[in-house]
Parts: sequence; C-alpha cells; structure tokens
Amino acid sequence: MRSSGSKSIRATITDGRNQEVGSGTLTGFDGNWKRYETIIRASATVQRAQFNLYLDEPGYVDLDMVSLYPVDTWGRRPNGLRKDLVQLLADMHPGFFRFPGGCIVEGGRLATRYQWKTTVGDIAARKTIVNRWNDDFDHRPTPDYFQSFGLGFYEYFQLAEDIGAAPLPILNCGMACQFNTGELAQIDYTKEFIQDALDLIEFANGPTTSAWGKMRAEMGHPEPFHLTMIGVGNEQWGQPYVDRYKLLAATLKAKYPDIKLVVAAGPSSAGEQFDFLWSNWRAMNADIVDEHYYMSPEWFQNNSGRYDHYNRSGPKVFAGEYAAQTSGVARPDNHNNWEAAISEAAFMTGLERNADVVRMASYAPLFAHVDAWQWTPDAIWFDNLRSYGTPNYYVQRIFASNLGPRILPSTPLLQDHLYTTASLDERTHEIIVTAVNVSSASRSTEIDLKGVTASGTAKVIMLASDDLKAENSLDHPETVALKNSTLEVKSAKIPVELKPYSVTVYRIPVH
Repeated sequence: MRSSGSKSIRATITDGRNQEVGSGTLTGFDGNWKRYETIIRASATVQRAQFNLYLDEPGYVDLDMVSLYPVDTWGRRPNGLRKDLVQLLADMHPGFFRFPGGCIVEGGRLATRYQWKTTVGDIAARKTIVNRWNDDFDHRPTPDYFQSFGLGFYEYFQLAEDIGAAPLPILNCGMACQFNTGELAQIDYTKEFIQDALDLIEFANGPTTSAWGKMRAEMGHPEPFHLTMIGVGNEQWGQPYVDRYKLLAATLKAKYPDIKLVVAAGPSSAGEQFDFLWSNWRAMNADIVDEHYYMSPEWFQNNSGRYDHYNRSGPKVFAGEYAAQTSGVARPDNHNNWEAAISEAAFMTGLERNADVVRMASYAPLFAHVDAWQWTPDAIWFDNLRSYGTPNYYVQRIFASNLGPRILPSTPLLQDHLYTTASLDERTHEIIVTAVNVSSASRSTEIDLKGVTASGTAKVIMLASDDLKAENSLDHPETVALKNSTLEVKSAKIPVELKPYSVTVYRIPVH
C-alpha cells in the first residue's frame, strides 16, 4: 500500500445486512510502498461476508496484493492455506503433486502464459495476469478472473513437502493453448523457455550459493526441495510440440540427466495425434508420457485392461488427468456421483495391476468452489466455511492408502462385473486385495491366496451405495464415505461377500 494524506485506513468485515462483525486499523503511511497488515477478530460466523477498506480522512491510496486469510492456516504459515482444504488433500496420501495444473501453464496467448519466475520472491512484486479460464465457457464467463500469485511456485513446493508428495511442476515449452490461439514461440526464441526450466531446477535443488538457490533460501527454505521430474507442456500435440521438446530435452538431459521429463500424449485417449506422439516418444525413449481421458463411466469400466498389453520396455505412463463425465466432456451438468466414482475405481484396478507401466495417476481437477467453478466434476468442493470430498475423492483415497510396494498377479472376473487387484506390503506383513463390484447384485466369492499362510484379523475398508446417483454435499458430506470393519481369516482361502456397487479393500495378515 502507498498512501498520503490519510493517517489511517480501517479494514472491516460486514455481514449481509452491512453490520460490522470485525475491524482492524492500518497506520504509519509515509507516501512510500510498504507492506501493512492488521488482525481482524470476527464476532460472528458469516457465510458470505464482505471485506472493506475505508479512508478515515481525505487523501489518496494505491493498493496492490490485498489479501484476507485466516491466522490459523495450514502449518501456521504466513500467507498460508485453509487448513480444511489441505487436510483433505493430505488425507489422500498423494505420492506426487502436479502443479500449477494443466492448460493454465499454456495461456490463451504466450503473453498470458504461466511464468514461474513471476510467482516467487516478494509477494508484493509478483505480476498479476489474467487467468487462462476467464472466458472459455459461455455457461460461466468470468472476465474478472485474475491470478495474483499470492500462491506461487515456492508455496506449491512447500505444500508438496508438507503433505509428503513429490513435486511435479509443469512448464510451458513455447506453445500457447492449441484450443485457443495455438500461438508458437519461434524455434530461435525457445532458449527463454529452456532457461526457465534450467533455472527452476536450480531454484528447487540448487545450492544457496547459486542465484536461484539463494532466492529459495531468502524465502525461508535453504534446504533443496528434491525435485526429480518436470512436465514439458500440458495437452500439446503435433510436430511443433515434438520439435520444441527435442530442444528442451537435449539441454536439460545434458545438465541434469537424473531429472525425468514428462511429455504429453495430447488431449485425447486415442486417435491420430495420440498415435503420432507415442511413435515419437518411443523413438526418442522418452521418460514418462502423460495421457488424459475425460470419458463416460462406461468407457472407464470397459478400459480397465488398457495397459495390459503396453510395451514393457518403452516409456512409462502417467495417467495425468482423468474423471468420468456423467453428461459429457466439460458440460456444466456433470455429477460427482457414485456411478462415476465406482467406474473410475474399476479403471484404477488396471492402473495398479500394470504399475510396471503406469508410474503415476491423478484425478482432475482437484478443487472447486461452489460459487466459483467452471468445470465439473471435481474431487473436492468447498464454500467459504466448509468443504467435503466427493465419492470420486474417496475412491482416490482408498486406492492411495492401500497399495503395497509389490504388485501381485490377480485374476479379475470381468464377466461377473468384478474388477480386482492385489499387492504385498512387506512392512506390515499384509496382502492387500481390492475388489470392485459394479453390478447391482451381491457377489459371493473367494479370495484364494496361493502359496502363502494367512491367519488373524483382516482389516476391511469399504465404499458402497445402492444408489448410483448418490452424491456428497456440504450438508451431507458422507453420503458415500469409507467404512471400516474386520474379518477373521483362518486359511489362505477366504470366503467374502461383495456388496452391490461396492469398492472393498482387504488387508490380510500373512506369515
């Protein structure tokens, strides 16, 4: 803030009747840009309050980076994040954290692309730009949707570290969104984009004696963030993408050979562009290929075997964005219902079963505000006070929390609409069996653990609903939620009863 003439500025919070429920005062102005802050103690809980700034006497004021957030943030971090939202994320036990997302890194034009260097350092000096999603959807145009970067790459790295996830930053490679302008940086000018990638690695991992490592230390984190991978573009396709990747990869691999590069397979799950990119990535022995699929629930059930026959010696797969679309891709009437979630669970058994090919997977998008969204479905919904996980969120959570380091061979009974996967956790001496029953009938079946001795009390975690249209909500956050029970195990052949429309995990003690 910069002010002259006025000796103080009042910051207030008012309710829907314009009644003040809290206030604070900012003072000490001398006509120069400075950071000012005050603590407001609210006397009431208001769903849609208003934040106001009042000059107490005539004068002028220039404002930049005005932010209102709880004192009690996640980890008590200054300029921090809402505890309930981060807790929902942490409870998923994610192995990695992809940021800042997908198309947002591209920008509608290159001038409005996401540039990580403008999101670090002094918060007041970070450059505001329009959000990539400000005018894409006729059903929810948001011309005033800007990014202030109070949350930037440093905070993303910090969040990944807080929740125990490996960071996966995505960078622009010289291409604006091909669904918008498709603007290309000339090949001769891609050095800027390559340098951005090199500098990001230095910012994340470099010594404090380096330029970018020093900035990280000055921001409060002298230790490295242990970055091991970077995404090159998002849903790019075509020869221009391949050309730009080649230049970037040649430089990065020469200087940082241990950094894995994630490349795109385009926006579709199959087709000419998908095949063109895969043929190039195989020829170049790319590290990891990012596949996206926003498809119908039926597609997810029918494609659980998608990776059964992928080349085991080729590039690995990152299922980077997926979510069942109950109405159609990017339609506003898609639902986070149990039909979508259980279909994703069926598909995920194939991801887990083929973990030698599929190295990572992530549902998308992650968060949505009930009054400020453009895309459905989303994993976690929230308003100004509350939040909840969808059935899709709980599917992600049950799979992420119940995966052993060693995948075991298993036989899905697809003719009975039964999808399965199994793994061994040698640390806890448990075999973990996940069974997804997508039929409307109960299934009496048997878990046959060949070649092991099993006995004791097995832990059982279940997600189930008789209603495929069931959804969670702010008022009913656990209509579909995890339920725990136990099962006594007396031998390696274990009779089980699978409920209709259910996802069930058995953690079976073995010797």
